[in-house]
Amino acid sequence: MRILVTGAAGQVGREVTELLARAPHHEVLGASRAELDLADRDQVLGAVTGWRPDLVLNLAAMTAVDLCETEVDLAFRVNSLGARHVADGARRVGAHVVHVSTDYVFDGAKQAPYVEWDPPSPRSMYGRSKLGGEVELATSGCSWTVARTSWVCGFHGANMVKTVLRLAGGEGPLRFVDDQRGHPTFADDLAGMLVRLGVERRPGLFHVTNQGAVSWFELVREILALAGGDPARVEPISSADLVPPRPAPRPANSVLDNAALRLSDVALLDDFRAPLERLVHRLQAT
Repeated sequence: MRILVTGAAGQVGREVTELLARAPHHEVLGASRAELDLADRDQVLGAVTGWRPDLVLNLAAMTAVDLCETEVDLAFRVNSLGARHVADGARRVGAHVVHVSTDYVFDGAKQAPYVEWDPPSPRSMYGRSKLGGEVELATSGCSWTVARTSWVCGFHGANMVKTVLRLAGGEGPLRFVDDQRGHPTFADDLAGMLVRLGVERRPGLFHVTNQGAVSWFELVREILALAGGDPARVEPISSADLVPPRPAPRPANSVLDNAALRLSDVALLDDFRAPLERLVHRLQAT
């Protein structure tokens, strides 16, 4: 199978390309943001129609949540129009697209976990632009899968686990919010499910996360304990007490029920504690 991976230099993109490199029956073209700008329609259409993949894993996005609040046009150009361009190219060559979206399409007000059929209501420009990308795929006429995920951490790129391990070397308390809850998701586990959804051409919308709901405060305590630190150093604060305050509102409830996978009898990703331990030990060994 010929597979085009956009955003191949990102934390999920690196895991996907490394995974596919171990599968010799696939022919893979990985394109970084510098090599393939989703906002450039001609560039995207040229890449897709020129290489003619069977599958496009669209992992490229503008994910700087707070920057999206001020760079609104850029957010929509990349996250919404970019998805339109990928879908247009895929439709022309008959390729299936797996497009990664986010928990930020929800406002976080629901008390229970969100299922795929809950109506989106994003509060941030990042969430709105990512919802725009979902709409573009759904109305494009191409074969598509949208995989929403949350709280992604991994060996590559910047993420919460790396931040906490860096802070753990200092002294004094570590303060993290306890009024935002979600499912931490690990890039290597996510990569495997994205590839499976694409190779099997499973259509529609899926929530894809590791299992286990925690607050950021609880997650940081887990990280510190695995790293051999003192979890008691971590103190809970509210989102309203963050200094400086974050420009983009965060959903209080980001917990995504992987209902579509579960109801399709697809085994869900592991509880987050298993890949978290694996990642902490891998990072400490480098």
